[in-house]
Amino acid sequence: MTSFITYRREWSANPLREMLAGAVATFALIPEVIAFSFVAGVDPQVGLFASFVIGIVIAFAGGRPAMISAAAGSVALVVAPLVAAHGLPYLLAAGLLAGLIQIVFGLLRLGALMRFVSKSVRTGFVNALAILIFAAQLPHILDGGWLNYAMIAAGLCIIYLVPRLMTAIPSPLICILVLTIGASVLDLPVLTVADLGHLPDSLPTLSWLTVPLNLETLQIVAGPAVAIAMVGLLESMMTASVVDDLTDTPSSKNRESTGLGLANVAASLFGGIAGCGMIGQTVSNVKYGGRGRLSTLFAGALLLVLMVLLKPWVSQVPVAALVAIMVMVSMDTFDWSSLRSLIVHPKMSSVVMVATVIVTVLTANLALGVAVGVLLSGVFFTFKVARLLKVETVADEAAGLLRYQVSGQVFFASADLFVDAFDIRDAEGLRVVIDLTQAHLWDITAVAALHRVVQRFQAHDIPVEVLGLNQASATLIDSVGPAGEARPA
Repeated sequence: MTSFITYRREWSANPLREMLAGAVATFALIPEVIAFSFVAGVDPQVGLFASFVIGIVIAFAGGRPAMISAAAGSVALVVAPLVAAHGLPYLLAAGLLAGLIQIVFGLLRLGALMRFVSKSVRTGFVNALAILIFAAQLPHILDGGWLNYAMIAAGLCIIYLVPRLMTAIPSPLICILVLTIGASVLDLPVLTVADLGHLPDSLPTLSWLTVPLNLETLQIVAGPAVAIAMVGLLESMMTASVVDDLTDTPSSKNRESTGLGLANVAASLFGGIAGCGMIGQTVSNVKYGGRGRLSTLFAGALLLVLMVLLKPWVSQVPVAALVAIMVMVSMDTFDWSSLRSLIVHPKMSSVVMVATVIVTVLTANLALGVAVGVLLSGVFFTFKVARLLKVETVADEAAGLLRYQVSGQVFFASADLFVDAFDIRDAEGLRVVIDLTQAHLWDITAVAALHRVVQRFQAHDIPVEVLGLNQASATLIDSVGPAGEARPA
């Protein structure tokens, strides 16, 4: 019952606000989807059809309300070599297989892997994407001349100044309307949407794959399909996490994975490229009031209406208006407070954030940037935990006893520090006790280190006793094998 009420609320809350926010996201989608289609080496209608289908399906099946998903640049970069070598039919086959992989990922509840992505990596991901969004607008900004500069400047003024006067209608929509009317009335020689590429002139139709269904086809599309699935999942999961933070509401990462898979399967069957979450457009949607599933649905539906039914009017929209919107999106996406935090936060966290940004921007590969960030986070965390290991010695010469008090975590990164803390020369003529009451053995490297220490003392005829092993550590030792006298006392 609770789930039904929640689902109904995700659809029914403030419909007008949701649709207006979705409309802003739609206009922010148009230039990027067309540009990403060229990157992938396919006709713009392939990306536009995909974005419509993905938006419709993800609105119902996704796990993160208010998130905008469509044909994305990260996927375009992955599939470009496949399209160049084998053509569109194999791209559709790869997208279909990628969708099935994502469905399995969600059904296996592997969305929990997002817990291993640190806050520093997420911040770096967002900042890098903001930089890439802005960089993608530079060709349109730099190649248009003074009139183009003036149009973009006017668009930005409208976007940022209108909210001070009114908020009923999102300012990006007013920007598009004003600049389009102005350019048409004054007959200004500016680049328009029609100049970006061939727009669809019909509705998408359902069609089955035209590639041979054999092992050779599977060998061709398997690699790209896995890459599409992983990149798409990563970007969607990161985008969902960003919306979680912006709205202070939870989302189902597993459901989002399954929903994205269903959307990509549908997009491929309707002749579209696979896609994923679009963080820039999502941030724009949330900023202008999108909180539920209706904004996602409306963004996808309006895209098709604009591209097909209203094509003559949309074709006249100046590219400068769309560039102004995308500049606004990049500015709003960037986490400006993170620049100040570089000084305040721990150095290792700042290094992770900066490394994620640098790798992502230099390679234009979001997955690689996040992978590097996660790897560095793991290395730094491991290093930090390893340094917390302490081994203190307490000698009682009257009792002929030398006690080693171990505290901290013993695992592969701290095992050598553990071994080096025991000096045979300090224990000559004494009985040794290794107290592990405040320590924990995590892996076979830790067990081997304890075994090595015990054997070293025994080789010099020094009595040694291990005390305080917790149950988990003792069970690990028993499963790995004997370690001298390393047994709980």
